[in-house]
Amino acid sequence: MGKSKVLVVGGTGYIGRRIVRACLAEGHETYVVQRPELGLQIEKLQMLLSFKKQGAHLVQASFSDHKSLVDAVKKVDVVISAISGVHFRTHCITLQSKLVDAIKEAGNVKRFLPSEFGLDPARMGDALEPGRVTFVDKMSVRKAIEEANIPFTYISANLFAGYFAGSLSQMGSFVPPRDKVHLFGDGTLKAVFLDEDDVATYTVKAIDDPRTLNKTLYLRPPENILSQAELIGIWEKLIGKELEKTYIPPEGFLTTLKGLDYKLQVGIGHFYHIFYEGCLTNFEIGEEGAEASKLYPEVNYTRMDEYLKVYV
Repeated sequence: MGKSKVLVVGGTGYIGRRIVRACLAEGHETYVVQRPELGLQIEKLQMLLSFKKQGAHLVQASFSDHKSLVDAVKKVDVVISAISGVHFRTHCITLQSKLVDAIKEAGNVKRFLPSEFGLDPARMGDALEPGRVTFVDKMSVRKAIEEANIPFTYISANLFAGYFAGSLSQMGSFVPPRDKVHLFGDGTLKAVFLDEDDVATYTVKAIDDPRTLNKTLYLRPPENILSQAELIGIWEKLIGKELEKTYIPPEGFLTTLKGLDYKLQVGIGHFYHIFYEGCLTNFEIGEEGAEASKLYPEVNYTRMDEYLKVYV
């Protein structure tokens, strides 16, 4: 069997651009949606044109034009949605619902990967408000996919390193501190950190793999399963200095939610589940899931000691 033709929706986004590059690197005939409004966003337009130079096909389509979406979908075997999570709640769920409708009508897609790439929403039913809404929305998209009998793979990529490792998981920064650092709880619960390029590589590896059909693919490379304290220790070794540490108890952390705007409350609530409850690693992957590094041991994923070197 040849490699699938792939359509990437949201190909100029933070993870989408990496997925486009991974599709091309893996030898897939790659199509990228070019929405009309991107013609007025010069950086995104230039990115699309750079994809075209690398061999990708640009497909004119719009979420306000159902037929254009159906026509785009009919060109490929696999659709990957990388619509930015920044747009949740109403915007993103509406766009993905329109994409599901187009895939259903086209009737030719053998695999759909919706825009998830974070915590597994199926395991977050008890999440704190207002952050729970993120997972409710993603589950509503899953429900639409499964009711339409669209073959799928869900990607649970855990923590993007650019957001969580580079900052040592400090809120309000994307660079690591050099003097003082906050630890959540005792800092010992395990999380999973992924180089974003590795997220894209594992995602694209899965699209033609029968072992991931109608399953959730969990990205858990074993050497990147680290506690916050271990991550900080890696940074301290790199800079040759011990940081002053402040430990924040759970009750103190939750008080920070009060009075913040909605988006910040959502994000901080997710921090709580990750670093105080260990929600990324406190379960076993069952028959409805698979683990990426076991399926694809050939991927030489980036370890966090290498990832953090660029910040020194």
